Amino acid sequence: MFFGVSHVDLPVSDLARAERFWTGAIGLNPAKRGDGFVDLDSGSMTLRLVAVPRVEHPVSLRVSVGDVPAAYAALLAAGARELYAPMQTPALELLASVADADGHTVVVWRELTEDEYGFIPALPKQGQWQADAEALLVSLLSHVPALFRALARRKVTRVVEELAGNDRAPVTREHVIRGYILASAKVTRYRLVEPLRRCGIDPDRYREEFDA
Repeated sequence: MFFGVSHVDLPVSDLARAERFWTGAIGLNPAKRGDGFVDLDSGSMTLRLVAVPRVEHPVSLRVSVGDVPAAYAALLAAGARELYAPMQTPALELLASVADADGHTVVVWRELTEDEYGFIPALPKQGQWQADAEALLVSLLSHVPALFRALARRKVTRVVEELAGNDRAPVTREHVIRGYILASAKVTRYRLVEPLRRCGIDPDRYREEFDA
């Protein structure tokens, strides 16, 4: 019955001014216009600017950006009013917010990368681990690009615990090394050589895992 949100209506007191702000400062593209409204294509849904005599209930819109400080500065330069300068939130986001001429809040934001967290996320462990084994995996995972690290953490931990389960033993450094290699696609395992060496491990000892 329902096909998803197609439009968000934004009441504005000056249609031309609002269109300049949302196209010029934020970069949305006009898609359709009619009597008292302009549709702007945001990429994921349509923002409809609707002309009203007076905006009685301002709304808040979140806009995903790659560079929060740069987007924030651009919005201020376009005449927006400062609300909150760029900051990190407990939700592991970087965001800033401004208000447009009608009082609508525009939040520009992006998710933090793991390198920006300020802490190391815990391994999704289920079984018993030796302390040096856990420390080794954390060290090895630090060499994975931040964008892919969460996925790698889950996959490698699962494979490592499967190996330990087959041995009916707590997770050891040996399980970690073998699982770290086996969890990676064979075609990309060559990328693991340098991280292993940096952790004092001779990759040549694990030819069987590299070739599996």
